[in-house]
Amino acid sequence: MKIGTETLLKTNGYNLNGFSIEEIGDDHISTGSETPLKENAFELSDAEKKDRIANLFAEIMDVMGLDLTDDSLKGTPKRVAKMYIDEIFSGLDPKNKPKVALFDNKYKYNQMLVEKNITFYSNCEHHFVPIIGKAHIAYISSGKVIGLSKLNRIVQYYAKRPQVQERLTNQIATELKEILNTEDVAVIIDAKHLCVSSRGIKDDTSATVTSYYGGVFNTPDKIAELQNYINN
Repeated sequence: MKIGTETLLKTNGYNLNGFSIEEIGDDHISTGSETPLKENAFELSDAEKKDRIANLFAEIMDVMGLDLTDDSLKGTPKRVAKMYIDEIFSGLDPKNKPKVALFDNKYKYNQMLVEKNITFYSNCEHHFVPIIGKAHIAYISSGKVIGLSKLNRIVQYYAKRPQVQERLTNQIATELKEILNTEDVAVIIDAKHLCVSSRGIKDDTSATVTSYYGGVFNTPDKIAELQNYINN
């Protein structure tokens, strides 16, 4: 069951697991492997969404006491709206999903292919502040291969939405398994969460690592081999 902000607030500050919003605090939680979207998430056009976001963000700025007639600030609501829809949250819309073409594995390469250090920028869904990290992807061909740049695009697509790192890891892995028609996929994400470093506990040195090992990658030997490729 998916619940929106209004529904959550109407439960007297409690979520479906019985914990209050205050008890959850800054804890890292997720409600599932799918991004929580309303059923009517795409009824509005992008232009309509931008108009509504701009109006609502202008209201937030006004409540904070900012002077929206100032030359530096009066364009901010529209800039934020454009950034949300066209850039940092563009991965919410399926129409922006990268088109992927597969090619025959004519080289008969049957070892792991690793694309490492794929830089991405995402946003924590709990505070809407940045997650900055690198993804490492590996797969073993089942007869088809994918263009290397498409691996980067898949990472960027799922990163460009309000995220939880565990979900991001699984979404990338699931997408690759479906495209490549193989379970032999691995995804490792190493990221810095600004909700940890810039607020709350304010720890600027810690990082979070999540991983998915599927098929033959879910063995000690393959994990060690993959880690060796990444670390070197």
